[in-house]
Amino acid sequence: MSFKYNANTLKKLEELYEEARYTIRYEKGNFNSGYCVLEERRVAVVNKFLSTEGRINVLIEILPTITINEQDLSTEMQKWYKQLLDKPIADDSDNKGIQTQIDL
Repeated sequence: MSFKYNANTLKKLEELYEEARYTIRYEKGNFNSGYCVLEERRVAVVNKFLSTEGRINVLIEILPTITINEQDLSTEMQKWYKQLLDKPIADDSDNKGIQTQIDL
């Protein structure tokens, strides 16, 4: 998957979580993976010391692990959400660094 790691991408990811009724909190803590998800409260806590790129990667990493009702999302967010979930897993032996394009 190829997209820019900038503030606009981070903002769009945050909007996706907001439409899915999840709250993102940036806090300090001892997170082994850089984040913690409180599923019953629908809260994702992300290490506040991560860079923009790190925050984007963490939020993308969390997406497949949480339950999101796609009908709660706008049409544009549904399309983007599906693209994020369908991203190929990096496996250097098979795709040799081939990336797909997603729409921002």
